Amino acid sequence: MLDRAKEAETPHSGAAADTRPVKFRGAGFVPRTGRYAGWIALLLVIGLWQLAGSAGLVNPLFLPAPLVIGRAIYQLAISGPLWHHLSASLMRIGVGWVLGTVAGIGIGFAIGLFTVARSVGTTFISALFPIPKIALLPLLILWLGIGEEPKIATIALGVFFSTAISVYSGVDAVPRNLIRMAQSFNVPFHAIVRRVIWPGALPSILSGFRITASVALLLVVSAEMIGAEFGIGAFVLQAGNLMQTDQLLAGVVILSLFGLAVGRLINLLETRLLHWR
Repeated sequence: MLDRAKEAETPHSGAAADTRPVKFRGAGFVPRTGRYAGWIALLLVIGLWQLAGSAGLVNPLFLPAPLVIGRAIYQLAISGPLWHHLSASLMRIGVGWVLGTVAGIGIGFAIGLFTVARSVGTTFISALFPIPKIALLPLLILWLGIGEEPKIATIALGVFFSTAISVYSGVDAVPRNLIRMAQSFNVPFHAIVRRVIWPGALPSILSGFRITASVALLLVVSAEMIGAEFGIGAFVLQAGNLMQTDQLLAGVVILSLFGLAVGRLINLLETRLLHWR
């Protein structure tokens, strides 16, 4: 009997010896951004670009080396035109983005919450959103005159439509069971909007901010190329006409740095406002 018991226990003991702990797989898909990987890759590309330029593999007229571009930015900053152009562009972007964002958030929430607003708003947005906003600049000049108003209005229009779409898409994405639960407890409408719908739609709204910041940057450059004396777009156009490729790429680098700064600012907003996720 003892021998049979030992034989019966032997397979179980061997199986217990072969078992290994299984890694927990329920943490969800949470992609993370490396702190230094992106900057290292960017520095490697710039280093290879500089080596190619120093070795004479690239014609400096067509593609100046990074050091040449950096020298052009330094000279523009010292002599003063850089700040004049940059301040004009930032003013147009700031005012146009704020106006378009405020209007887009208001209309987007109205479309997401009210039936009549949804019926009317989605029709107009579907009809007007595909129109290139820069094509409306000559018409806006006729309406608003020659000055800052048409450029700011062009930026505001481009920002408005993208913001409105991201807002009402975020409102639609809020789980309806949370809204029904709040209504079952007789929570007032304004409290539901503030405590349930706004936090639930906020990720989509902040993602929309990334898009609208790029839209505003593209539109301000296009508008300044068409009808402005000062601004980064006007500066880039003038440098291209004179074949000053170092200054042209200096303007492009400034635009890229502005995009990086805006992206960093939105990352900070997401970290602060979406800490509950």
